[in-house]
Amino acid sequence: MRICLLGDTHFGVRNDSKAFHAYYEKFYDETFFPQLAEKGIRTIIQLGDLFDRRKYINFHSLMESRRYFFDRCVEEGITLHALIGNHDIFWKESLEVNSPDLLLRDYHNVRLWQTHGTLEIDGVKIDMIPWICKGNETEIFEFIKNSTSSICMGHFELSGFPLSRGVDSHDGIDYKFLSNYNRVFSGHYHTFSEHDSITYVGTPYELFWSDYQDQKKFAILDTENMRVEYVNNPHRMFYKVNYDDNGTDKLKIEDLKNMDFSKYANAYVKVVVVNKQDPYLFEKLVDEIYKVGPVDVTIVEDFTEFSETEDEDIVNQAEDTMSILSKFIDGQSLSINDPNKLKTLMRELYVEALSTENIE
Repeated sequence: MRICLLGDTHFGVRNDSKAFHAYYEKFYDETFFPQLAEKGIRTIIQLGDLFDRRKYINFHSLMESRRYFFDRCVEEGITLHALIGNHDIFWKESLEVNSPDLLLRDYHNVRLWQTHGTLEIDGVKIDMIPWICKGNETEIFEFIKNSTSSICMGHFELSGFPLSRGVDSHDGIDYKFLSNYNRVFSGHYHTFSEHDSITYVGTPYELFWSDYQDQKKFAILDTENMRVEYVNNPHRMFYKVNYDDNGTDKLKIEDLKNMDFSKYANAYVKVVVVNKQDPYLFEKLVDEIYKVGPVDVTIVEDFTEFSETEDEDIVNQAEDTMSILSKFIDGQSLSINDPNKLKTLMRELYVEALSTENIE
């Protein structure tokens, strides 16, 4: 039997952005559910963080996520097993109050794993471990220690794995407490990674600029032979356009006719100016981007302090916020014992700021 492993969905992300709901719906309608139907999959294990915010739900986000995901699961005859993640809980140290339990009680095809336990599929025992906190850690560690299951699904914060592409976690639990399992699949971190028996599936779609060029996917596990297949998400939310009208492959006005601007509709676009000698051509390019209706367009063109660097290095200065913050902290002489804790704090503040921004 084949089952789908789906990473953090974060319904209601980016302040309940309508553009993100449209992006999510396109993924589920055009890629996710068609793939499940083609492969005859009727079971999904969702690895935590169904919803984005811990304190409340936006009614529009609830309606939209029910329409294009939860209702669709019912229509397709799919059973959904969902772990409770850290974004799903109201109290930081208890899973007692959580949004999936309060919002999804009318879905009889949904089983929520609010406490640890074992799911058996085709004779294969799979341990289901929700978010570990002070309220449940003693029981969960004891359960894992005595488990005879070969597979574990969890929402783990493990040390040494990438939080997002290029940014590693230095906090969290040593993954060796999971060493008795043959395979472990986890949510929580947003980029795909593998080490030893641990696999972070990652989010199925892009959520922030740190996800740019990070291939998003979901997994399909065959319980008969334990093989794992990954299905890529072809849809993108973040694009960079490198503008150069003075290089070897300089942009010309006639090139605009052959450019596909439609992909920038309802997307985030960052225009990185390497060389700008023709203001008219530049304004024409930006105008064509705006015509298709992007969510946001950012122009990055002040590279005066990098005038001695190569073009590739200049372009790389237009990177995501967390990478910039991380490199800035590394470059400072700080009187703190562990700079990684400062990075973790900055990441938490950054994610919190993004969750409250107004982008409509």
